[in-house]
Amino acid sequence: MKRLRISVEGKTYEVEVELLDEGFSSPAPRAAAPTSSARVAAPVAAPVAAPAAVAAPAAAGDGSVVSPLAAVVVSADVAIGDTVAEGQTVITLEAMKMNTIVAATQAGTVTAILVKAGDAVEEGQVMVTLA
Repeated sequence: MKRLRISVEGKTYEVEVELLDEGFSSPAPRAAAPTSSARVAAPVAAPVAAPAAVAAPAAAGDGSVVSPLAAVVVSADVAIGDTVAEGQTVITLEAMKMNTIVAATQAGTVTAILVKAGDAVEEGQVMVTLA
């Protein structure tokens, strides 16, 4: 066992750390206690959103192609007036250094492109409309 003193955001804690590679076990672990008399609130984890389906329209059949996640637009792979087939790539997004291809939700003609390369988009934001 090693005793360590750690400071986090100005609060100092004394902790005991078990070194597993030394081949000995320690008594039951005990919780770290702050050395000051101030209470420390336990950190709360942010909720994790479930993965979104790629290119789910805002309303069924309305021709909207929406962003499945918060990302940055890499490219718009169609132009206004282009005819697209269902499942054809219309937008490429990048989030966390990974590209996501967003496909047309239905066959139709591109009537509006609401984003351009470099734009930040939010999950559910309409990027392209089809008629």
